[in-house]
Amino acid sequence: MNGASRYKLLPSLSHLREESVRVARSRKQPTYTTAWGRAFQGDALDVLKTLPDESVALVFTSPPFALRRPKAYGNVAASEYIDWFWPLAEQIHRILSSDGSFVMELGGAWNRGSGTRSLFPYELLLRLGKIFFLAQDFYWFNPSRLPTPAEWVTIRRTRVKEAVTSIWWLSKTTEPQADNRRVLVPYSKSMRRLLKDGYKTAMRPSQHEIGPHFQRDNGGAIPPNLLTVPNTRSYDEYLFRCREAGLPIHPARFPPELPDFFIRFLTKPGQTVLDPFGGSNVTGQVAESLERHWISIEINADYVAGSKLRFPAARAA
Repeated sequence: MNGASRYKLLPSLSHLREESVRVARSRKQPTYTTAWGRAFQGDALDVLKTLPDESVALVFTSPPFALRRPKAYGNVAASEYIDWFWPLAEQIHRILSSDGSFVMELGGAWNRGSGTRSLFPYELLLRLGKIFFLAQDFYWFNPSRLPTPAEWVTIRRTRVKEAVTSIWWLSKTTEPQADNRRVLVPYSKSMRRLLKDGYKTAMRPSQHEIGPHFQRDNGGAIPPNLLTVPNTRSYDEYLFRCREAGLPIHPARFPPELPDFFIRFLTKPGQTVLDPFGGSNVTGQVAESLERHWISIEINADYVAGSKLRFPAARAA
């Protein structure tokens, strides 16, 4: 074999670099771990690519909103959002179990210089419909939200304040794992009275037939798809610990009631929940309290350091 032939067999420098990046990604290590979870600091797409197929029961997240003003946690313009999100959606679909669910809270956006809404969330939902089923849409009503957008709500007074955000429940199959008996809510006073005193079965004016099975006490009422959860937590151990450590507080934190509802509804103990935009890792904290394994991914190193303070027994990897 001559020298030229031997040279052709040597890998190029660019190939070596690509291989080095591939190996580094495949060996991505968590920043910290707990008895139930792993927290990664890095780009969500890069970390998702390292996870095994069909290894996650629930992806629950709130990606950066397409807001007109940039936020400290980073956000993408509405015009770029769908193309930015699509590679993430493909990876989420790959890592979900065959009966798993993808639940995403996504706030809307206002068109620049106008009191009209962008249609990008619905365009994204239609695109996601190419690989997911829409199992159900939920709405988070936050009665404590400030009156926004201020220009049209408090100055011009031509709009009412935004107090609801959409939560899309997507699935890989038409029969995703779910059980509403795990999220029953207390009966109303009138329902408790009805269960106690009974009632006559009859056809209602609405043409709904109320039969004897309505008198069965199932331990609680089936909740609606409107979730009323105020987000006004001023007393929170996470806040105090971040201040003591001199770390920035994540400005867009989930109220724990939201991940709690969907984790109980859509998973069983011992299964895995993942949040690719972990922020302060409320999802992981709730999953751990419910004895689910969890994976959190967050690109901002300070936010990852702050999220570790939620877990007194966390270990650095």
